[in-house]
Amino acid sequence: MTKRILAITFIFICTSIAWIFLGSITTHRTNSQDVKLKGSVRQMWGEVHRQQAPQVYYRTAEHKKKPNNRYLTFDASDIEVKLKLDHRKKGLLWYSTYQVAFSGTYSVKNDSAENRSVIFDYTFPASDGIYENLTFAVDGKEVETLDLVSGGIKKAFDIAPGQVSKVKISYESQAMDEWWYLFGNSVSQIKNFKLTMLTDFEDIDFPDHTISPTKKERTKDGWKLTWEYSNLISGIQIGMQMPHKLNPGPFAARVSFFAPVSLFLFFFLIFIIQTVKKIKLHPMNYFFLAAAFFSFHLLMAYLVDHVNIYLTFFICSATSIFLVISYMRLVVGTRFALLKAGLAQFVYLVLFSYAFFLKGYTGLSITICCIVTLFLVMQFTGRIDWNTQEENNRKPLPQPEPEA
Repeated sequence: MTKRILAITFIFICTSIAWIFLGSITTHRTNSQDVKLKGSVRQMWGEVHRQQAPQVYYRTAEHKKKPNNRYLTFDASDIEVKLKLDHRKKGLLWYSTYQVAFSGTYSVKNDSAENRSVIFDYTFPASDGIYENLTFAVDGKEVETLDLVSGGIKKAFDIAPGQVSKVKISYESQAMDEWWYLFGNSVSQIKNFKLTMLTDFEDIDFPDHTISPTKKERTKDGWKLTWEYSNLISGIQIGMQMPHKLNPGPFAARVSFFAPVSLFLFFFLIFIIQTVKKIKLHPMNYFFLAAAFFSFHLLMAYLVDHVNIYLTFFICSATSIFLVISYMRLVVGTRFALLKAGLAQFVYLVLFSYAFFLKGYTGLSITICCIVTLFLVMQFTGRIDWNTQEENNRKPLPQPEPEA
């Protein structure tokens, strides 16, 4: 028995090394594709949108020197953002691209007793972005000719004493990964601020160093999120991180790296059944079982480039189970192949690998699977005298009598 265990252990170690190579190759393919493809996706969809809050200021000349900019605080800001998610698949990766419709109305009040000429300074969220249906209006009058300066718009207009002017800017664009609204690089004062965000996706997440919305409402397609403050002093920004789809490349690599655990549990159970039921399995039989397990991950690593991840998982599972059942049917018999080998493979290969779809519960699922396996084997073998069992296994099988 010792030689048999050593042979099975050698087969297990060699298969585990093969899985490590397969997982490493899949990871390398994924990373190399990401470097090449992410740039092309950026060119098509643009960078992360970081919408800077516009600035408004007037200029004063002191001692006949060059003018100084005196910045004002907006009397009110009313912003509406609509985010429409549109995932794009390139090679082994999904990219979280989205379309954005932005509309912001900013109120500027002249608190002085004299007429004041102010400059509204607006910066686009991405310097190389594409902006459709761009409108810029002051007090309801659209400005047809815009002064584009270094990736933004500067517009000067006059405000009478006590007057409140409203500047509205809107556009449609597209970007990827995240959307941000930045109040400023340092601590800023915000008065009468309201930002309403409409999403067409339910899985919302906020990046680090961002403010949570003050109000959340479920909609038919996603969420209506509201940030509303009457007087806020903060250096934290507003942001939304787009949901990420399950990436086929990293998923296939993760399953390959953890495959030795599933094969160990499978070999362990089959070896116990073989010992207790006195079924003669040669180490070569274990070699072919390991090869059938490996075929699941090998096929997945290259099929997932072309087929949906869930359909790929089904095809690989069916292929590997068919290999094991059809082979064990010839080695031991149909009953053992279906009820023992096939069922064990379904649990320790298919269900074990499916646990990686359960985001946040993968480790717990695998732990429960290991504990349940240990419990069943302990109950199944608790009354066995292993000393007697080992002696019986050493005895040669009786030879059948020759036919007359």
